[in-house]
Amino acid sequence: MYKKKLKMIHTTHRLRVRYGETDPMKYVYYGNYAEYLEVARVELFRTLGMSYNEIEKRGIWLPVSEYKIKYLKPALYDEMLEIHTFIKKKPGVRIIFDYEIFNESKQKITEATVTLYFLDSLKNKITTCPEYLMQLIENNWVVPENL
Repeated sequence: MYKKKLKMIHTTHRLRVRYGETDPMKYVYYGNYAEYLEVARVELFRTLGMSYNEIEKRGIWLPVSEYKIKYLKPALYDEMLEIHTFIKKKPGVRIIFDYEIFNESKQKITEATVTLYFLDSLKNKITTCPEYLMQLIENNWVVPENL
């Protein structure tokens, strides 16, 4: 029987937890996870071949419309985190990013999904994913090695 291989985009970004991002227990303050996910998302675009800044210069903004996160274990001060970012579905007017964050012990500590939509900055209207960005996505759309 033929089993269909799922295609997607997958990138990894590493960052170290800084002291100012933690609470008195030295756990990462929950509000900082949104910034961690944004950093990973911006780096995903850079990996595809276009910076987020360049996308904005071309007249597209990407506001967040949904944010869902599940904290499995706390991230701790001075830990090196590995953030895996996935695009599992080609975008239309929305683009969905899935995330998994791992600690230094390779334990999954967080799962998240963030949905953004494409907004024409001049018209202030929702639009579809621009062709130049769709081409970069399609050029990087692959079957992950571990599947």
